[in-house]
Amino acid sequence: MGGPGRRVALLGGGFSTDEDGLLDDWLLSHARSSRPKVCFVPTASGDAPAYVDQFLSAFTPRDCEPSVLPLFRRQLGDEALRTFLLSQDVVYVGGGNTANLLAVWRAHGVDQVLRDACDRGTLLCGISAGANCPLTFLQDGLGLLPGSVCPHYDSEPGRRSSYRESVATGMLSPGWAVEDGVGALFVDGCLQEAVSRRPGAHLYWVQADEDHATLERALPCRVLAGAA
Repeated sequence: MGGPGRRVALLGGGFSTDEDGLLDDWLLSHARSSRPKVCFVPTASGDAPAYVDQFLSAFTPRDCEPSVLPLFRRQLGDEALRTFLLSQDVVYVGGGNTANLLAVWRAHGVDQVLRDACDRGTLLCGISAGANCPLTFLQDGLGLLPGSVCPHYDSEPGRRSSYRESVATGMLSPGWAVEDGVGALFVDGCLQEAVSRRPGAHLYWVQADEDHATLERALPCRVLAGAA
């Protein structure tokens, strides 16, 4: 019998931006354990202390075992780091700078360990820069999700137009555009579920046609119970 497949979740929100906690609750519902181990990886923000505090404040009251993996002041040796990450049910990658994130991971060997963890059933999720790390189109991406990703599709000026243009010209491969408030779960690169914590928020598939015009397709999102 085969394993659960490589599972990746893209988040357009979570503990750092949303007060209702709906996306984080949805995320935990897909963990392989009823009391999951959840590791926050704040590398993209330079292990910002305030960001870490936000995570711990949000997840400590939940029915899970939260932890944090700092890399700028690394505390674990290679074997201990590998053992620690492989034991996690969920690895939650924070936002910040994507290039710095991937460079630091590569220097510490975290990229390969996360691939191995996903092969063993760990759910990898991320917001903003953290949503970019699983991608194949990035030179140092983890290769877990084909295509490109554009977070904050509806909330940052110029994001939508620049992403559509980049896909149309071939600068970026076709991919997923995530509006704020949306969560998307993929298994082995295929979309399994899309949800929203606010009605009207969407996940889009964006590609170019043979005339280099951008085609944008909104995908159905289940509105989470309790959404405003």
